[in-house]
Amino acid sequence: MRMLIDFLPIGLFVLVYKLQDIYAATAVLMASTVAQMLLIRRIEGKLSKMHQATLALILGFGALTLVLHNEDFIKWKPTVLYIGMSLLLAGAALLGKKNPLQSLLGTQLSLPSPVWSRLTWAWVAYFAFMGAINAYVAHYFTTDEWVDFKIWGYIFPVVFILAQAVYVSRHMQGKDSEAEDA
Repeated sequence: MRMLIDFLPIGLFVLVYKLQDIYAATAVLMASTVAQMLLIRRIEGKLSKMHQATLALILGFGALTLVLHNEDFIKWKPTVLYIGMSLLLAGAALLGKKNPLQSLLGTQLSLPSPVWSRLTWAWVAYFAFMGAINAYVAHYFTTDEWVDFKIWGYIFPVVFILAQAVYVSRHMQGKDSEAEDA
């Protein structure tokens, strides 16, 4: 159910784009993202900082797209989000006292400190890569091709998350066997 909630706005965006145009799709993206965030807030009781940033960027860049009738704004929104996340995570890792991913997920996962560090830097690199690839496609390809990339580009997060799961499970198993040995 959660995955449906997460992907519904982009799914609707692509569908409306294919049926109408980028401006109708942007308006639908904005409205469906507001509905998505209201639903998440109702389910979880609050919105995470990531959800708040996503909502602000979609509404801001969407409004610029519609008001200025310029599709470049909505095409560059993912780049701004991904690069921002990469910089924020890198800054927190370098300047903070505690690992940022461990602060977010430490109650759900028990991992050694070096694993948390490698995971954090993997996410920094992933966000930077996603920002760069979106910027490249947004700049050098047509809007039709960019929207198709939005569909097929979901292979990147799927592969990345599966790789993360394999990596984390290896270290969790090692931690469990260490506990059994003790």
